[in-house]
Amino acid sequence: MVDADQTFVIVGGGLAGAKAAETLRAEGFTGRVILICDERDHPYERPPLSKGHLLGKEERDSVFVHEPAWYAQNDIELHLGQTVDAIDRAARTVRLGDDGTLIRYDKLLLVTGAEPRRLDVPGTDLAGVHHLRRLAHAERLKGVLAALGRDNGHLVIAGAGWIGLEVAAAAREYGAEVTVIEPEPAPLYGALGPELGNLFAELHREHGVRFHFGVRLTEIIGQDGMVLAARTDDGEEHPAHDVLAAIGAAPRTALAEAAGLELADPASGGGIAVDEHLRTSDPDIHAAGDVANFSLLGGRLRVEHWANALNGGPAAARAMLGQDVTYDRLPYFFSDQYDLGLEYSGWAPPGSYDQVVIRGDAGKREFIAFWVREGRVLAGMNVNVWDVTEHIQRLIRSGAEVDVEALADPHVPLADLVP
Repeated sequence: MVDADQTFVIVGGGLAGAKAAETLRAEGFTGRVILICDERDHPYERPPLSKGHLLGKEERDSVFVHEPAWYAQNDIELHLGQTVDAIDRAARTVRLGDDGTLIRYDKLLLVTGAEPRRLDVPGTDLAGVHHLRRLAHAERLKGVLAALGRDNGHLVIAGAGWIGLEVAAAAREYGAEVTVIEPEPAPLYGALGPELGNLFAELHREHGVRFHFGVRLTEIIGQDGMVLAARTDDGEEHPAHDVLAAIGAAPRTALAEAAGLELADPASGGGIAVDEHLRTSDPDIHAAGDVANFSLLGGRLRVEHWANALNGGPAAARAMLGQDVTYDRLPYFFSDQYDLGLEYSGWAPPGSYDQVVIRGDAGKREFIAFWVREGRVLAGMNVNVWDVTEHIQRLIRSGAEVDVEALADPHVPLADLVP
């Protein structure tokens, strides 16, 4: 039984942490809830940072999970701008990095998230080199894109993943010149494969984005602290006033590793290994969100998308309360680029599928793509087609072999293909 004498500590102030705190109170927990955030901003959602807020279409306050007053109203002890630098599992305490204060916990939730990978090339210390992970990054980048648009300036983006492409779209809407450098042969190559990656390359080219595939950024050239150009390993120099490093993110596992918690194999995405209850190798410590690596569909994976934080935080909170929780949500994410909107469900890493089935008109960018192996749907992405996510996820979860011709036929209702 959980009672008012217990203390639950949440380390990490993103969406997963805020929703976990909310769930604890909604489920009737009356003990102490302590939420420790290393940023000075209240917990916020990340998708707007590369979408609506970056474009100036959403106000800053719209990104926050709750209004600031909500935390006091719900008796959540919020520690902003503070870090945890150690966990003592035997004593069940966490130590604050600022002043060494020890906070005892009965249950601990780690939602420490991920951090952007850094470019390991000369010139990364120049003022015009940016990352996009935090609200402060987005605020700075929004001003940069607006200035580039006014002055016909050049932005070089290292990486053609989701963040790189969404920022490319935003930069073009501001009027900036954009060059994207990507070592793979197409955008989103690791996520979508060559079949769909080229579609996104064409979309961005239509809007004036320049791509350089099969090359790596080797140096950022500057003078007097300012960026002048970006050099690639084919010897070319690309004009640049600013550079965005969008080469992925790494799970923030240092705290867990120092505490001796089991980490997941890097081949599965790394992170903190958790069971189906989002419980770590220590039964009093759970993990959720970007940092958690869990079992799904016969494998293990770590998911960095918004829906995983939205659903994982509450699931972990219920598990901490002793409820019988099984976390098996399919990966889901969405993206908006120019007039293209999409939703993706499932998991189809390179080499896992034997064909991609297109349902609809890819030329008009109104279609659903299915990644299929031996007639079984592993993942689906709907592009400018809506209200089909539930059917796609049911197809994936069923694991049933489907008629590929019917799967490709828009006249056959998706609901009819689900066993």
